[in-house]
Amino acid sequence: MKTTLITGGASGIGLALAERLVADGQAVAITGRDEARLARVPGVLRLPGDATDYDAVQDAVVATVKEYGRLDHVVANAGFSTHGPLTESSPDQLRDMVLTNVLGPALLVKAALPALRETRGRIVLVGSVAGFVHSPGNMYSVTKWAVTALAENTRMLVTGDGVGVTLIAPGRVDTSFWPEGRPAGPLLSADNVADAIAWALAQPEGVDVNTVVVRPTGQPT
Repeated sequence: MKTTLITGGASGIGLALAERLVADGQAVAITGRDEARLARVPGVLRLPGDATDYDAVQDAVVATVKEYGRLDHVVANAGFSTHGPLTESSPDQLRDMVLTNVLGPALLVKAALPALRETRGRIVLVGSVAGFVHSPGNMYSVTKWAVTALAENTRMLVTGDGVGVTLIAPGRVDTSFWPEGRPAGPLLSADNVADAIAWALAQPEGVDVNTVVVRPTGQPT
């Protein structure tokens, strides 16, 4: 039975993916800082923890392997945006976003690689269309450009180990990511993005899908 560890798995894309994989009969562990949200997700191994804390990330990997005997996939999904230009965001907000969005995925890669090398598994990093398209003063975009780079240099790091690396870069998604409610215009659902991630995870050994950009039809940039 394939086993997947998802950071930020208690809401949005992470939750949709966890539900999808559990429905497919796979073993799933999820992490998150909100223990109340985690407790509401059925059928998974719930591991409270901060994606920017290496000890917590490493503990989550160890707990997943202990519970299920193996680790086949990790999905670095935890992330957020300040939703304002850097001139209108506090230094603390910017620091937290950079640590969560950039350091968090790097720590997951570092912690999970030994187990993934054993199973010849796959790393999925959830980026964004914002990681390819600039907009004025958008530090969230900067963090997702960094995730785009992390995906490629991780692929190069593990190319001889049989470990796959996939960047999933969604456009606008209808989740709680938007603090002021659903924005105007076309949106993907969290399930749409979860389907793309599940497709990447289902690729057979020897097939390495590296970059998947998924926009809602009609999103211009």
